[in-house]
Amino acid sequence: MDISADVLLSDGSAVHLRQIQPTDADAIVQFHSRMSDRTRYLRYFSPYPRIPERDLERFVNVDHHDREAFVIVSGPRIMAVGRYERLGPESPDAEVAFVVEDAHQGRGIGSVLLEHLAEAARANGITRFVAEVLPENGGMLRVFSDFGYQVQRKYADGVVHLSFPIAPTEKSREVQESREHLTEARSIARLLSPRAVAVYGASASGQGIGAAMLGHLRDGGFTGPVVPVHRSAERVAGLRAYRSATEAGVAIDLALVAVPPEGVAAALADAAASGAGSLVVVSAGFAEAGPEGGVAQRALIEGAHAAGLRVVGPNSMGVANTDPGVRLNATLAPRLPAAGRVGFFSQSGALGVALLAEADRRGLGLSSFVSAGNRADVSGNDLLQYWRDDPGTDVVLLYLETFGNPRKFARLARRMSRVKPVVAVASATRPPGLAGDLPGPDVNAVTALFARSGVIRVDTVQEMFDVGLLLAHQPLPAGRRVAVVGNSSALSELAVAACRANGLLVADGYPLDISPQAGAHDFADALADAAVDDRADALVVVFAPPLPGQLADEDADFAAALASVALAGEKPTVATFLLGSSPARVPAYPSVEEAVRALGRVATYADWLRRPPGVLPVLEGVDPAATGIDGPPSALLAAYGIDVVPSTLAATADEAIAAAEALGYPVALKAAGGALRHRIDLGAVRLALADEDDVRSAYTELSTAFGPDVLVQTMVSAGVACRVEVMEDPAFGPIVGFGLGGVASDLLGDLAWRAAPLTDRAAEALVVEPRAAPLLHGYRGSRPVDREALIDLLLRVGRLADDHPRLRKLSLNPVLARPDGYSVLHAAAEIGDPTRRPDTGPRRLRTP
Repeated sequence: MDISADVLLSDGSAVHLRQIQPTDADAIVQFHSRMSDRTRYLRYFSPYPRIPERDLERFVNVDHHDREAFVIVSGPRIMAVGRYERLGPESPDAEVAFVVEDAHQGRGIGSVLLEHLAEAARANGITRFVAEVLPENGGMLRVFSDFGYQVQRKYADGVVHLSFPIAPTEKSREVQESREHLTEARSIARLLSPRAVAVYGASASGQGIGAAMLGHLRDGGFTGPVVPVHRSAERVAGLRAYRSATEAGVAIDLALVAVPPEGVAAALADAAASGAGSLVVVSAGFAEAGPEGGVAQRALIEGAHAAGLRVVGPNSMGVANTDPGVRLNATLAPRLPAAGRVGFFSQSGALGVALLAEADRRGLGLSSFVSAGNRADVSGNDLLQYWRDDPGTDVVLLYLETFGNPRKFARLARRMSRVKPVVAVASATRPPGLAGDLPGPDVNAVTALFARSGVIRVDTVQEMFDVGLLLAHQPLPAGRRVAVVGNSSALSELAVAACRANGLLVADGYPLDISPQAGAHDFADALADAAVDDRADALVVVFAPPLPGQLADEDADFAAALASVALAGEKPTVATFLLGSSPARVPAYPSVEEAVRALGRVATYADWLRRPPGVLPVLEGVDPAATGIDGPPSALLAAYGIDVVPSTLAATADEAIAAAEALGYPVALKAAGGALRHRIDLGAVRLALADEDDVRSAYTELSTAFGPDVLVQTMVSAGVACRVEVMEDPAFGPIVGFGLGGVASDLLGDLAWRAAPLTDRAAEALVVEPRAAPLLHGYRGSRPVDREALIDLLLRVGRLADDHPRLRKLSLNPVLARPDGYSVLHAAAEIGDPTRRPDTGPRRLRTP
């Protein structure tokens, strides 16, 4: 099985990790020869000047089970080797060791090797690593101690003996995600702040896409050298041209490629030779063009990663950075929006120019911009990593057509949204893995799965700019109370209706209507009073033109009055200002509905921000090792503290009676067919059978109507029927659904969904989100069920789903929820082969 991966190092450059091969023998000898005497001594505890033939044979031939070895390569050159060797047949322990070429030490290679070796070892039944390290090998000791494992040390015979379990821990996951954040952010920083840019495909005639990008880069005032690469021209666009980027003698960080698709590989090779770290491929004709283009795209990414480059595109519209110290316009847009503090990611190359033009028209200043095109490598997740720490970015806008790794996006966006708002316009359809698997409308399933990320999800590009404009220039509201101020009662009533539709509360004493004949000073006084009114958290200003011939000379004064309040920074203000031009940097909208909708989105985000983040609580009575995944579902659930009410299958009346006596009266009889066992409405269930005669009579009725097989089950107290579902989705990994039982809920797909494992807040949200949830909380005089018990059940199911990659489906249906707890009446599971889950395991770059 191929377990190779492209990975990022601490400086943001890409390398390739793969299993060692017998054909690597010569490369291993060369690698060994490049190591210093000190590095060889620290690794082998002796000078070890050359590798004996017998040792070399053993080094490059491993069984990938008891013995494994990985190499880190950049092109054909081996940079590092890591290996483990099991300490005896079937031993749970293995010795681990790795060595990094001197020139590449300090780039985070050791931690990458340790992550991948640990994953491979766990898959082969190894649970603990041991290592021997010389005391003076401080770098190696830090690799182990900084990883988050519980490392035990012992010093003996001049050597430090280390041992540690390799099961992931909360600390090791934190360390791994922190390193992932650092490496991905640095790779994007190098992309957006290059020291020099090489351009491939700019014609000497000035025609074509390449020439346009070169002109935009030059005319935009890029602060570093621009290097046109041309086969024959001496000058391109007034700049000296070079046959190869290496001839320019400058440190190239970024290469823009606008050549025909068959020439991209040559441009990549030349850029890599010049030391470039990133490639922006504007060229089309790759995956979007069909299967052959898809093959070419995969080859492009493999070649780029092997050479240490990140790739934006193909089919990209370019990248931009408005920082005055960079001034990078490497896009097809002749003009960028003004410099600002909004980061903008667009997956669409075709819409990229139009999106930039709209941002410019709306006065939305940008810090940086990336058009990902086919998104074969660099994605929105990479940009979230970069913008999270970028001091020049306060707000992030995302235009997404698909999710490459929704689970990782939710994790990154949840952290990002705690420090900077994220606005995303995204497809309302499910990712491919969800299609046909989840009941209910597609948009609801996807929206619910991302609900806990804190992302401000919008439906259109226009709304994305509406919300972005408000976030860029206004503070967040402290609550949902709104003061409506205007000079038109009709517009004010529209604002009131829009507030109600968007979950906003009109503050007491509002709307406040000033006379259409009122002057600018009266308007200013009304706005100032609303701005300091403790009853309001935000302002909605609606202003219609005065009657013809009235107050025309005061247009500027009205705008100044609005600006004085909207830009004061105390309360967020949105306006529908129909008099002349609205003040600069004031969020103004063509209609009242658009203004209030944007405010409602931002108020919802502010509510989410005020709530504490969810945590993964410690669950008592959980023992994943207590039973295997291949046992009965009831045993698996019991290992997680979930009891299933006992039941027995019977095929005759006598067997049913014997089962009832063994379980104890009273009992219930149910038709054993999977779709029938809880269908009381179809007569497939008989309850509270008190003796042998009741059981015999019930069995006769059920077997006549539904067949001979029945389930005999201990009676439990009545409750509200619920269902809990688990599904393994190829995009999101394990997801947990909760809803109420019954035909209507099944028909309407009334289930709420969250990705596993569940935090306490996610489990709480599952219980309240279904439309039928009021039945749990005391509907029409009934007693409320034990809500905390249901939340605990969901937390345990979420933990179970996360622990077992072989679990494809799990259904608890029905679950009877009562004021005193719950009873699980039936459980069914589907087990399959383990698959790699998204956003789990060691760090690796996504492959197209």
